[in-house]
Amino acid sequence: MDSADITIETADGPMAAHVGRPTGTPKGGIIVVQEAFGVTTHIEDLTHRLADEGWLAVAPALFHRIGAPVLAYDDLKPVMPAMGSLTSESIAEDIASTLRWLEAEGQDAEHTGIVGFCMGGSVTLITAVQYALGAAVTFYGGGLRDGRFGFPGLIELSPGLRTPWLGLFGDLDKSIPPDDVEALRTAAATAKTETSIVRYADADHGFNCNDRPAVYNEVAAADAWERTLAWFDGHITA
Repeated sequence: MDSADITIETADGPMAAHVGRPTGTPKGGIIVVQEAFGVTTHIEDLTHRLADEGWLAVAPALFHRIGAPVLAYDDLKPVMPAMGSLTSESIAEDIASTLRWLEAEGQDAEHTGIVGFCMGGSVTLITAVQYALGAAVTFYGGGLRDGRFGFPGLIELSPGLRTPWLGLFGDLDKSIPPDDVEALRTAAATAKTETSIVRYADADHGFNCNDRPAVYNEVAAADAWERTLAWFDGHITA
């Protein structure tokens, strides 16, 4: 596995991104959509882990218009302004630019997946509505009832899913009530593609992030990652 920091061209200028490249020919491409804290070392590590599994993984810095900051987990003050800098148009441009980069690397939409964490989980479902990709996985993406970034809520959007989609949520997540998750499950089940939701009774928001000891749940994270890899393998390489 090799990793590198690269630049992807967008209509709004260059966008930094972190790439994990597998040894040998990739099974496909995976877009890794950042947390609200930016392209953190955790997000970079996830591209490496995907590369170790044979995927060409790329994490675009969606905050590139404000300098691509990486924010501390224990200082929430700058997080909301950073998230507020994103719009439906800027997100759409950055995802489209990343897909074009992957296509130039030999990975078409059918052989591309997307996985996102926190706000990136929301972006993942939105992208899975906008594009027919190989597979998509959302980790604790919010905005289920009230939309974010100028998009409708995920419950409203989910019947339009065009990409096989897996959602992973923790029941202890104060920002995403289990009742909302169940409403999302019901709505997503009406989509014309395969969907699935898994809830973890003892997991909080951010349960996959081992850089956040207060919320990291080793058991839930391991199970969720195994399911993520299986979802990609089952839909992209099958």
